Amino acid sequence: MYRIAVRELAEFTAKAGDLDLRFSPAPTAQEGIAGHQFVAGRRGSGYQTEIQLESECAGLAVRGRADGFDPARNRVEEIKTYRGELERMPANHRQLHWAQAKFYGWMLCEKFGLAEIGVALVYFEIGSQRETVLEEHCSADTLRAFFEAHCARFAAWAEQETAHRQARDDALRALAFPHAQFRAGQRRLAEAVFRAARHRRCLLAQAPTGIGKTIGTLFPMLKAAADSETGLDKVFFLTAKTPGRALALEAVQVLRKDSPLPLRTIELIARDKACEHPDKACHGESCPLAQGFYDRLPQAREAALREPMLTRTALREAALAHGVCPYYLAQDLVRWADVIVGDYNYYFDASALLYALAAENGWRVGLLVDEAHNLLERARAMYSAELDQGTLRQLRRQAPAGLASSFERLHRGWNALAREDEAAYRICEALPGRLVGTLQQTVAEIGAFYAEHPGHADPLLQRFYFDALHFLRMAEAFGPHSLFDIAVVAGGRARNARLGIRNVIPAPFIGARFRAAQAATLFSATLNPWYFHCDTLGLPDTLAWVEVESPFQASQLAVRIARKVSTRYRDRTASLGNVVELMGKAWSERPGNYLAFFSSFEYLRQAADALHARFPDIPVWEQARGMDEAAREAFLAQFRPAGAGIGFAVLGGAFAEGVDLPGERLIGAFIATLGMPQVNPFNEAVKARMQAHFGSGHEYAYLYPGLRKVVQAAGRVIRSPDDRGAVYLMDERFARSEVRALLPSWWEPGLD
Repeated sequence: MYRIAVRELAEFTAKAGDLDLRFSPAPTAQEGIAGHQFVAGRRGSGYQTEIQLESECAGLAVRGRADGFDPARNRVEEIKTYRGELERMPANHRQLHWAQAKFYGWMLCEKFGLAEIGVALVYFEIGSQRETVLEEHCSADTLRAFFEAHCARFAAWAEQETAHRQARDDALRALAFPHAQFRAGQRRLAEAVFRAARHRRCLLAQAPTGIGKTIGTLFPMLKAAADSETGLDKVFFLTAKTPGRALALEAVQVLRKDSPLPLRTIELIARDKACEHPDKACHGESCPLAQGFYDRLPQAREAALREPMLTRTALREAALAHGVCPYYLAQDLVRWADVIVGDYNYYFDASALLYALAAENGWRVGLLVDEAHNLLERARAMYSAELDQGTLRQLRRQAPAGLASSFERLHRGWNALAREDEAAYRICEALPGRLVGTLQQTVAEIGAFYAEHPGHADPLLQRFYFDALHFLRMAEAFGPHSLFDIAVVAGGRARNARLGIRNVIPAPFIGARFRAAQAATLFSATLNPWYFHCDTLGLPDTLAWVEVESPFQASQLAVRIARKVSTRYRDRTASLGNVVELMGKAWSERPGNYLAFFSSFEYLRQAADALHARFPDIPVWEQARGMDEAAREAFLAQFRPAGAGIGFAVLGGAFAEGVDLPGERLIGAFIATLGMPQVNPFNEAVKARMQAHFGSGHEYAYLYPGLRKVVQAAGRVIRSPDDRGAVYLMDERFARSEVRALLPSWWEPGLD
């Protein structure tokens, strides 16, 4: 029996027409819940809500919850909340709503033995609290025929999906590890992942760079997916950066190398990277790939799923061959894929696609979180918010007539808050309740304006509206896990106050995401202390921890600390000559490819110029600000096998980690500064919150997680048994014991 939700069945069989994403302010989740409750409160005492229903038809078990049933009127109600004018709602939306309502109508007739029933769409406008009821009286036979027709339309697809799932699981059970043997430490990692998945546990795994963590985690999670005790529907492989996605897709290809593995894999990319017509609006009257999208979707879906590896390129080709949008085709295909590879935000963000679909459809999910030490900072950013008064000033000058007074009122409140303290930066213990209330009123008025003027095009107003909504959501959830700060910055003739809600501990937000997964493994080379990540990320109490010992020997790495070189900001000009002299001497003694890390682009530029002036024969290439994927790939391509040169990059940037360069392409690294965080009120407040959460002593552990990875990466890149990777740490502060403790336990530093 194939189980499917009412909403999913309706979306598969009843959606037609254009993709239409013209902006109109939709009710928030809380407003939607309140709207449903308000409608129910207007009904009689016998009115029933959230009625669990299930019906079997054509091999399908269809389940769902009807919004409301009024026994006195013998009427089932499908309640939809909205803003603005109902006449502007696209016809295909109405068609979808009718399908859901009629499905519930038949399921109620079947459950209670009714010969007929009233089927009503109740549209509730949030702003005016006005109800519009559209009702049809239907016989049970008519509703049964309607339900059976839609089930029959899906039944063939369900049969295909059932066969695919069986073939997938059979193939995964027979799947062997794709290499002749495991690398040292790799088997231990794989066994831990498999056991954790079978026992529905969350695993935190620290394993050194170079042992093959990607294949060492993906292989056992897929084996567990086919295990009768685990039975995972999907595996989400979540990464922080593009190189991580590439490694995951490459691992799937390796698994498929010797067998035709029926494993549907899809790569998710950001909307702006997938859009074919960035100059067009996302609706059928503007974009040709949105016009008739749902009419062509079934053929595009079927064709795309014939290709088991739906990389960005393959998905684009399949979409354009059928004239549909690649980005939204990918979102549909997530429902039918086995492995989904994408960024962290697809599961952990407040409006995450994968998390929402998993919850809605009851998927049993296995999570693989790559380079998990990055998740803390990324999650902090997801649940932080900022508003800039400079944007508000611009809006005041160009505001539509209906919003001018609202912006003026908000501006006055903002100024009053900024004048309470003349400090350029301050952290407040509580949110400014009056200003938050004024902001709520402004957002409501912007929403009402858009409801009345849906065609109004003003990117600045729309951006402010979205930012303000997010700020208010974070304000509603504000607590000891976050900080509120005010920074006053120069803005031409005026001083602008920037308001920020800064999340410090994301556990209250993302902890539920881990608990919702059937199994989860977070892995990285740098996860010590493990309890720090457990607390800050909200990992379950049943967490398992494994630390895989490094297979690499101290003889494979030469570490040199330049103790007499200071790269502090005030000393950089004076010490730059010593830095490039050391780099040039090391490269001359042992030519090859090196990575050189600096704390800023400005410092990088100065060092690259100085090295070129002193050693013009050494090839140099540099990381630039805002490099796109093509530029990043070009940078890495400079590290040719057995080549020689120095690539300059910034610590914490795109090349600080997640870059897998084999030994013939990289033989060492120069790290010219520790990049110590500035001592300022914000960092001190973050430090205080962290210490209050679980004590002191871990400041370096969360400030410098990337340092250890850089050293480990350089340590494993050897070109022959007689060679060893070289790392030059050029800063007196590297000699400090608390910083050295972050480096691999197997290093043997030489002190120059």
